[in-house]
Amino acid sequence: MYYSANAIMFTASHNPPEYLGMKFIPDYAGPATDEITKEIVENIDNEFSYNLPKKEFKTRSFEGIYIEHIETLIDFEKIKTAKMFVNYDGLHGANSSIFTRLLDYSDIEYKAINLERDVNFGGKMPDPKEKYLPELKELCTKLNRVGLSNDGDGDRFGCFNEEGTFVSANEIIAILLKHLKENKHLSGSLVKTVGASSMLDLYAKKLGVNVIETAVGFKWVGQAMRENDVIIGGEESGGLSIKGHIPEKDGIIANLLIIEAMAYSGKTLIELQKELCSTVNCNFINERIDLELDSQEEQDVIIDKFKKVDIIASQKIIKTNTIDGLKLYLADEMSWVLIRKSGTEPLLRIYIETDTAEKMTNLKENIKKISKS
Repeated sequence: MYYSANAIMFTASHNPPEYLGMKFIPDYAGPATDEITKEIVENIDNEFSYNLPKKEFKTRSFEGIYIEHIETLIDFEKIKTAKMFVNYDGLHGANSSIFTRLLDYSDIEYKAINLERDVNFGGKMPDPKEKYLPELKELCTKLNRVGLSNDGDGDRFGCFNEEGTFVSANEIIAILLKHLKENKHLSGSLVKTVGASSMLDLYAKKLGVNVIETAVGFKWVGQAMRENDVIIGGEESGGLSIKGHIPEKDGIIANLLIIEAMAYSGKTLIELQKELCSTVNCNFINERIDLELDSQEEQDVIIDKFKKVDIIASQKIIKTNTIDGLKLYLADEMSWVLIRKSGTEPLLRIYIETDTAEKMTNLKENIKKISKS
């Protein structure tokens, strides 16, 4: 640790510019816990008297220190021998120059777009989801090369395979878990949120890795990483970190790990996906419904409706989980539904996972009926 200091970050993260706010970062370099944020909120309108010594403000770039640290975690020599080509969409975010500098260092050929700093993010959402990355998708399809992206402040990642198909964060976390355990010889647990895929539990079991499940949000993942021996911690929304790194999601290292996993295996990302699917012997489909509601009371009403149901889409509910909202596990042991309040927006989020498109359609239709009943 270079400085035992707290920090304040001004960011809109993956949201539009008008969401710009202040993010408090404690000295352990991870998300602030509820205890910390509660104290800040309780005192935010209070006036304080203080007598600080007059000192000059100094500016300091930590880019070099960060890159030095990344060099201890990523095998750049292995990447250099693989002679890869990648596409990258910076979405006009803060970290674009750092990531492309690391690509240059790795001798990786690349095509990069949207690197220019723009506080309005080119008029688009700085969110590395498929629907916000049409240019990157087109590049991957045309050039048959993997595509990588980050959000506005660089903590989330998005990824396309060589055919231009978006790869879920769940798949990436699983692929990297195997890579870190078998190629980098890291030991420890996998940390995943309750909203992440059951595929991760199956894959971790195949690899002999213990799973720690947390509430949704990287503050819980980060806390678990600080309290346990962990190989990798990740969430379904595109955030991850690994052993030896800070207990906070980092989109740059996520992108580099994807490249490193391909370099070590000598396989394309498509081949790594097929290998994963073959190992778990099942396809998992994930979708999310966001319901905009005017009040917390309306959200509570809908959650209460789901607490009273015994069957969803002709499937009996066999188990529930209340670690974060309400998670309902269904009789086929492949499907589940999670209903939870968003911690950042006036939304009720409904996560759905199953193994066939037909089941997904039936689940979505039935969930909408229950919500509106």
